[in-house]
Amino acid sequence: MYSNTDFNRWRRHPWHGLHAQTDDMPADIVQAFIEMTTYDVVKYELDKVSGFLMVDRPQRTTSSPPCLYGFIPRTYCAEEVAKRCADAEIADGDPLDICVFSERNITRADIVLRARVVGGIQMIDGGEADDKIIAVLDGDNIWGDVHDIADLPKIKTERLQHYLMTYKMIPAKVTNIKVDYVYGRDEALEVIAAAEKDYNKHYGHLHTVARSKE
Repeated sequence: MYSNTDFNRWRRHPWHGLHAQTDDMPADIVQAFIEMTTYDVVKYELDKVSGFLMVDRPQRTTSSPPCLYGFIPRTYCAEEVAKRCADAEIADGDPLDICVFSERNITRADIVLRARVVGGIQMIDGGEADDKIIAVLDGDNIWGDVHDIADLPKIKTERLQHYLMTYKMIPAKVTNIKVDYVYGRDEALEVIAAAEKDYNKHYGHLHTVARSKE
């Protein structure tokens, strides 16, 4: 029987086997694993056991992400993330999502890139905290000088908010999603730190197990 403690036995697991940062990275640069591109109208998501991308669902609408969509390795949205959201008692229990803007079209997912954190959106989905970190591709020729959400054209954030409001829509059904609160770089880094603390609490033992097998 396959165990999630074997995450790096054959293929490095994007969630557990990668790091959010390496020693040479500034504090506002993180690694991101990309699950979806701007061309995807199917919701792809990480299979948490195997580490491979899986089809979560075909989108019912024509909406596609306005930027790259993925998560930050070794983060988890649980108690510490929920504490930061007054309107949610729990978090969604997934890695912390990150949305990355790039001037050049990146046409494939299942990749790792470096992203500069510039802000975030406090999304509440069905009463659960589900923050989305906003970032730009590190070294991007257009967005490379963006360091805070205020430096990014407002329409970029508005399109992302619209996507998050509509990507779960089903005709004749009401969705319970709030994406009203947008925050800047400093708060985004605090959300990442909270998600890393949640990860260490819930999954830190995996790395002790992995090291013991080496």
